[in-house]
Amino acid sequence: MFGSVRAWSRRHEKLATAAGVAPLVLLCALLAVPYAVNGPPPGAAQNGPGVAGYLALSAALLAPLAWRRRPLVCFAAVALISFGQWLAGVSPLPANLAVLVALWAVAYRCSFRWALAAGLVAELGVFLALVHWSDPSFGMFFSGSVFVVTIWLTGLYANTRRRYLESLEERAERAERERDQQARMAAAAERARIARELHDVVAHNVSVIVVQADGAGFAMDRDLEQARLAVKTISKTGRAALAEMRRLVGVLRENEAAGTDYTPQPGLGQLEELVRGAGVPARLSVGGVPGELPEGQQLAVYRIVQEALTNALKHGGPGVRASVEIDYGGPDLVVRVVDDGRGAAAPVSSDGHGLIGMRERAGMYGGAVSAGPRPGGGFEVLARLPMTKEAA
Repeated sequence: MFGSVRAWSRRHEKLATAAGVAPLVLLCALLAVPYAVNGPPPGAAQNGPGVAGYLALSAALLAPLAWRRRPLVCFAAVALISFGQWLAGVSPLPANLAVLVALWAVAYRCSFRWALAAGLVAELGVFLALVHWSDPSFGMFFSGSVFVVTIWLTGLYANTRRRYLESLEERAERAERERDQQARMAAAAERARIARELHDVVAHNVSVIVVQADGAGFAMDRDLEQARLAVKTISKTGRAALAEMRRLVGVLRENEAAGTDYTPQPGLGQLEELVRGAGVPARLSVGGVPGELPEGQQLAVYRIVQEALTNALKHGGPGVRASVEIDYGGPDLVVRVVDDGRGAAAPVSSDGHGLIGMRERAGMYGGAVSAGPRPGGGFEVLARLPMTKEAA
């Protein structure tokens, strides 16, 4: 409820200010005629201003309350008018309660030192009002002080509450900004991951298709069986590429139907098939006993081998041969892909994802990848990934 009132007062500042002053204005208007007829309250100095003076002085005291958004100016104006009223010997009016309204505004909106100064001025006003009383007493001063201090403490509490709510709002806004920033970072990371996946899938399979298509073109007039096998390889490679691309593109679809089945991600079980269809003569050797690795780590090994064979196919030159070695014997899973081509002399592409993607994939599992030319010629990719058992 209070939150709704606070929000409404923010949207309609002028109406909120008028609503806050309206009760005091109404009180002064209702007491105008009784004050003019009966005069000042008993015990006060009998120096009434009359109806016209009452209305004019009341308007002068109430008018500064329209500046409550500038509480120091409002309080100073009301206090000075009240002090001039005291110097003129005019008896207190109901409109003098405007001092308390302005005091609350100072305590609510200003720092503690300004609130303390305003409270002391209001206390001085209570004392000066009793000076003109016919029979002042400490009890009267104490009662007036209690009233003033109550208003002052209420304003301080409201000030503390306001600052607390503002800090909560600021914290909520900061948390929302951080959440949006994290969401953008996560989306960027996901886009980068999908870009690496697409690079690995497209680069490897398209390279294989090109090589097999060239081979089929050369063998078509000489060896129909070899050309037929090359065309089958092209078809099989193209279908595999389409299946993987559908899986990756499916990640980007927001309204994908439930239960859509995508091709499972490749792993260690598909390495032999990958090496056979690499487009370059390659052999696979496995050392040690394969353990049960998480699917993500298996995919990382598969993509590292795929990217290394793709680089050999693209940069190795004619007659290049490659070997893929997988070693499970030590604490680390070692992946070594070696070719005897001229890849070391090939220019490095500045916008490539291959080597960067291999290093990032290995780094996700605490591993590392090194790639470079071999002393005797050719190119070598060496990856080490800690052996991580799949969670049960």
